[in-house]
Amino acid sequence: MAPRKVRLVVDAIRNLPVDQAELRLQFIQKDASRPVLKLLQSAIANAEHNFKLDRSKLYVKTITADAGVTLKRFRARAMGRGAPIRKRSTHINIVLSDEAKAPSKRMLKREAAKAKHAPKSTKAKKAPAKAAPKASETAPAAN
Repeated sequence: MAPRKVRLVVDAIRNLPVDQAELRLQFIQKDASRPVLKLLQSAIANAEHNFKLDRSKLYVKTITADAGVTLKRFRARAMGRGAPIRKRSTHINIVLSDEAKAPSKRMLKREAAKAKHAPKSTKAKKAPAKAAPKASETAPAAN
C-alpha cells in the first residue's frame, strides 16, 4: 500500500493512548487501518510481555509511515506499447511509551499565545504621582 494512504491513518492515532488509538482504528474506513491496527496490537502485546508494561499507561509516542520497495510492472496498452505500474509498499514504525507526555513545542506555543491574548488583571493601576508645581507656576505674575 502506498505510504501516502497509510499516513492518513497513522496521523489519526499519533500521541493517543493505546485504547483510544485502537478504538479509532476500528472505525476508520480506510483499507490502511487494518494493517496499522494489527501493528498496534502487536506492539501492545510486545510491551506487555517483553517489558512488563501496563497497557492502561501506554500511548503512541511516535508512528511513521515511510516508503518501502516499489515494484515496477508494465501493463499492455494500445499499439504494442506498455504503461508503467508502480506497486508501492510502506514501512511502518511505531514506538509506544508509558512515560508521562512532555508538552510538545506546538502545545507550548499554543499556551503562550493564550497567555498573550488573555485579559489583564482587573486591579486598577495607579497613575504616577505628579511632581509639586514650582512657585512661579502657582503665583500669578505681578505687573
